[in-house]
Amino acid sequence: MRTAAGTIHLDSLVMATGFDAMTGALARIDFRGRNAVSLRDQWQDGPSTYLGVAMSGFPNLFIVTGPGSPSVIGNVIHNGEHHVDWIAGCITYARSRGSLHIEADAQAETSWMAHVAEVAGRTLFPEANSWYLGANVEGKPRVFMPYIGHGYRHTCAANAAEGYRGFEFR
Repeated sequence: MRTAAGTIHLDSLVMATGFDAMTGALARIDFRGRNAVSLRDQWQDGPSTYLGVAMSGFPNLFIVTGPGSPSVIGNVIHNGEHHVDWIAGCITYARSRGSLHIEADAQAETSWMAHVAEVAGRTLFPEANSWYLGANVEGKPRVFMPYIGHGYRHTCAANAAEGYRGFEFR
């Protein structure tokens, strides 16, 4: 607030000192997948997901607005709702088949992340020193994390219509 004399008084001060977008919160949780591999170790060279919602080696672990999804590129609330609806559909599908475990296939994950990188490579996004790449976090691998391609929701809808291809159900 500025006083009549021109002096400024602050009622509050906010300092944001640790912004590790898209993977920071997940890396702080000690998720353990198959063979007790931590998510942090699996992502030591950068995050890898299938459709931004699941990873190979981590059955029944879903991510909402994770790396490899449009997440922060659009309206995060709408993207989150889309992921929750898609995940609910996937779980319903698994239950209808009597499956107790849902896991992204390693090859599907690799192919998806190659696509994410290829689409990003058509732009200048990966050239900037931005938080999209983790450039603001010392030691974080430089990987362009969000998906910036077109038709993501259509891709997810087609995936569901085709019996959630790229996922293993056991």
